[in-house]
Amino acid sequence: MFNGYFSPHTARTFQCKRMLVCAVLLALTLPISSLVFANKSIDQLEGINQQAVTTMISKADSYRIHPGAAKVVSLVKLYKSNTLDKTRLYNVYSRPNRESLVVFKSAVEAGQKMLMIEDNYWLLMPKSRRPIRITPMQKLLGEASVGDISTLTWSEDYQGEWVKSTIIKTLNGAEVTTHQLKLTAKTKGASYQTIDLWLNANNDFPIKADLYLRSSKMAKQAWFTQGLREGATSVVAMTLLDKIQPNKKTIIEYQAISRQTLEDKYYNPAYLSRNSVSEL
Repeated sequence: MFNGYFSPHTARTFQCKRMLVCAVLLALTLPISSLVFANKSIDQLEGINQQAVTTMISKADSYRIHPGAAKVVSLVKLYKSNTLDKTRLYNVYSRPNRESLVVFKSAVEAGQKMLMIEDNYWLLMPKSRRPIRITPMQKLLGEASVGDISTLTWSEDYQGEWVKSTIIKTLNGAEVTTHQLKLTAKTKGASYQTIDLWLNANNDFPIKADLYLRSSKMAKQAWFTQGLREGATSVVAMTLLDKIQPNKKTIIEYQAISRQTLEDKYYNPAYLSRNSVSEL
């Protein structure tokens, strides 16, 4: 009968059981806390360092954009149900400080020009001397817009944030370990308000981008094709998918890139409105 007093034997038994319970609880708790600590350490290595994110975005840009002044020959192809429907050819002349001149080279668009100076865009028609103000979302062919071919840079136009490491499947079914980033526009002339960007975890090559409008609606999805240009790994094409019309896709092929510097007059909308640049 319990009378408030434990015999020495009972007390020792009770003490042993209590110590056993504490040991079991400690054994169960330690691995969990260690796992949480490990995960936190991984996050700190991959996600918290803002400088690392900035470096990743700059490196991703280096696969897409030629440093300094350059000429990019861009062929845009529109496919419907995997059948080629239309093509358009553009010569894009870019230089630092977010300036680009796009010369339309296809016969059906002959004489047209598009100029980008920082956040300002103008379309110049062959029979008009008045430059037309446009936005970077102005469509060229299919899902390809002015902003898609005017060499906007992620590192200059967006602020990046690390989201997580994840494995994604490419269009050909291959699995790639990636860093997922969230890019938010910091300039008015940026084509998209936000971009969800996936970079190859091994070399920061861009794999995929979900492109969002200011309304938070996803405008399109982009996939980047890797290839070699002058022996260096480069983006040689970009495939744009229309989520509303899945039977359509637009491919922008970067056929040639070369160093080329134009005179300042070619980046003046008044000059372009009065002069042909068909030689470019």
